[in-house]
Amino acid sequence: MQQKVLILDFGSQFTQLIARRVRELNIYCEIHPYNSEKFSVDDYKAVILSGSPHSVRSEEAPQPDLSKIKGLKPLLGVCYGAQYLAHFYGGEVGASKTREYGRANLSFVDHSNELFEGIEKDSQVWMSHSDTILHLPDTYKRIASTHDVENAAYKIEGEDTYAIQFHPEVYHSTDGLTLLENFLVKIADVAQTWTPDSFVDSTVDAIKAKVGNDKVVLGLSGGVDSTVAAVLLDKAIGKNLHCIFVNNGLLRKNEFQNVLNQYEGMGLNVKGVDASARFLEALKGESDPEKKRKIIGRCFIEVFDEESHLLTDVKWLAQGTIYPDVIESVSATGGPSATIKSHHNVGGLPDFMKLKIVEPLRMIFKDEVRRVGKSLGIDPELLGRHPFPGPGMGIRILGDITAEKVRILQEVDAVFIDGLKAWGLYDGVWQAGAMLLPVNSVGVMGDERTYEKVVALRAVESTDGMTADWVDLPYKFLQETSNKIINNVKGVNRVVYDISSKPPATIEWE
Repeated sequence: MQQKVLILDFGSQFTQLIARRVRELNIYCEIHPYNSEKFSVDDYKAVILSGSPHSVRSEEAPQPDLSKIKGLKPLLGVCYGAQYLAHFYGGEVGASKTREYGRANLSFVDHSNELFEGIEKDSQVWMSHSDTILHLPDTYKRIASTHDVENAAYKIEGEDTYAIQFHPEVYHSTDGLTLLENFLVKIADVAQTWTPDSFVDSTVDAIKAKVGNDKVVLGLSGGVDSTVAAVLLDKAIGKNLHCIFVNNGLLRKNEFQNVLNQYEGMGLNVKGVDASARFLEALKGESDPEKKRKIIGRCFIEVFDEESHLLTDVKWLAQGTIYPDVIESVSATGGPSATIKSHHNVGGLPDFMKLKIVEPLRMIFKDEVRRVGKSLGIDPELLGRHPFPGPGMGIRILGDITAEKVRILQEVDAVFIDGLKAWGLYDGVWQAGAMLLPVNSVGVMGDERTYEKVVALRAVESTDGMTADWVDLPYKFLQETSNKIINNVKGVNRVVYDISSKPPATIEWE
């Protein structure tokens, strides 16, 4: 049976990073809000307490029940977790004289302690807190310091309980992964058996047990998540899986037929439905971004429902939901993340469909989805595809949508994406696309004045889409791409490049 690690979430922006780092060690872990009752501590080999935007000194401070954990299971407190274990067990936490945020270096390390095995003095760590531990309880032993933080790490004597004031999960903590490995493997003795192959085997077995001989319907999007989900389901139930790929008229140039051919070449049971005219008619005259999204979503549900009813005895709906979607739908502290976001797969289907849900990817991250896809033998080109928004070009055409605008943007997008591939830049970009702006600009072609559309190109680098930075594409590439677009795409006479980061901007323009 797979050994598991529990991460108790106190609302930190870094909690997902802890889980991803643990998974890098081939160790399975789960995130649960500290106040959730949906898990049993007995099921976990070790526990990690996350950071938090709260202060342990505030009345609203999250206070977990550690009666079945502390002293009984290997425990690691990170940032808030470290302050909590000190403050509520006889120590003292106070406000820092200056906010401790950013890079720091270890000035003292107790190398006799297993947690810091292989980690030298001066190792860089990342701090992110406004409180500091002033005094440790009597049975707590300091095992690391930085120049500004005396109690940067400690161990509770007589327990496998450790705590650190810094964040080992972030990239800037150079030996962070080593520290997590020391805690989980050497101290907690957790088996490193969580691999793509083991995930495939256990998931296929679980699908077989859950679904049996029932029929399952899955809406394919052409993206990585729904594709990997489809191949896993196909491996488990074969022809009892019915995939539907809907063309909403807002896909990339030739994408409907290209992706359909690719799916059929994989042996999947796929039906392609070209509903592009229906979507474009429903969108006619609508400029509001949110209303466009809702129209596209409603039309998809209608088409998918109609196609599902053509199948007999379907009892299950499969979705490509992944772990970040699940985590963001259950917040430890309330707020925006407590609301389930609408996903571009078949999420949000109405109750009248009366189908049970199966989500084979709901416990893994996007990078793990790609690794699982590789293990399943899926074409690397398909696995390496950039994310594409569910509403497609409907939110990349600013303002109302017409067939002519879709044609223009598809042509522009094709020049841009093909150029990235030809220059060997595609795989270094997380997501790229073009936006058709609702403005015309004056231009000159030959001796004639033109008054045509402006397009904006966008390319970002990211790991999960939560934050993103614009990619510094070569000037020569941008020059060549701009010339090709203006010379070959009728209706465009100006090209601009978006150099906004997320935040404050978003990746898409609508």
